[in-house]
Amino acid sequence: MKPRRVAALFAAPALLLAGPAHAHLVETGFGAFYDGLAHVALTPSDLLLIVGLALFAGQCGARTARFALFALPLAWFVGGLLGAAFPTDASLAVLTTLSFGVAGALVALNARPPNGAVVAFVLVAGLLHGFVNGSTIVVGASSLALAGATTATFCLFAILTAQVTALSAGWTRIAVRVGGSWIAAAGLLMLGWLARG
Repeated sequence: MKPRRVAALFAAPALLLAGPAHAHLVETGFGAFYDGLAHVALTPSDLLLIVGLALFAGQCGARTARFALFALPLAWFVGGLLGAAFPTDASLAVLTTLSFGVAGALVALNARPPNGAVVAFVLVAGLLHGFVNGSTIVVGASSLALAGATTATFCLFAILTAQVTALSAGWTRIAVRVGGSWIAAAGLLMLGWLARG
């Protein structure tokens, strides 16, 4: 018997006995709050958005970073509540990819728009990603999972922005811009992959 047929023979019962698949939200076994924390850490589009926005806000200075620090988690939480209240099957992958890709491009270009424009971009991106998170959260665990996701967003954003605003040497600023270019490149690759499908 050929190896492929043997493998198919053993795989068939496993496929028939497989349980239902649950979309998106990671289950850690520690409860809904930690599921929300893990979700942000293990979802590439969310993680890249937070890193990109933190680098961007940090480049724009401490004052802008402070406004963005509170705007992003608030928008994420409100978007999550909206997503939990009005769930959708659409993952909005193109929009979430564009959001982190644009954030990365702004970092790479060393863009310095006015404070209001930065905070507005942070709010819109946070609402979008929060909405997608809220749409995927299991009913009944939504408030704790959203609190976990919001906490992860706040902590990661705070740490990264604080580091970027403290940078003074020229080469460190260049390293931040290179990081932004990688995030933008990941966005372009993801858009290409989405367009293919």
